[in-house]
Amino acid sequence: MKYKVTPTRQERLMRDDDFIVSKTDLKGRITYCNRIFVEFSGYAESELLGAQHNIVRHPDMPRGVFKFLWDTLEARKECFAYVKNMSKDGSFYWVFANVTPDLDAHGAPQGYFSVRRKAQPNAIAVVSDVYKAMLAEEERAGPKDACDASLALLGSVLKQKGVSYEQLILSL
Repeated sequence: MKYKVTPTRQERLMRDDDFIVSKTDLKGRITYCNRIFVEFSGYAESELLGAQHNIVRHPDMPRGVFKFLWDTLEARKECFAYVKNMSKDGSFYWVFANVTPDLDAHGAPQGYFSVRRKAQPNAIAVVSDVYKAMLAEEERAGPKDACDASLALLGSVLKQKGVSYEQLILSL
């Protein structure tokens, strides 16, 4: 079931000891979620289980970030990212996410684990500016080329800073 949610400017702050945990299948459908995920998403566990994980995607998040995430996971690597999520009531919450592929005994992915914790304000300030620029680039490029344009802009930011994506994210 898809919900029509209108974003608000109401921010929800995670507590320092909160960890949002979820597991998805290979298609991104939620197969497990902990009580902190239920709390911050505003959805009932029954609404989350079987739903696409993007049920909490905030429109302020560039599509290119998720393309980068999925490309990294498909390469069987873990990915770190700062993500702005949206609750069922339209409020938002920032997380620092670690997403890893769940590999079987033969190294084949069978799903994905994600653990998210409170994002630090200084990190949010940095990534918000980058994400705004990426969104503007996606809009300029149009739907067909949005992800590629967004990722190209991210690449130029990283080159300008002289760091890799992981170095930037883990330094914040």
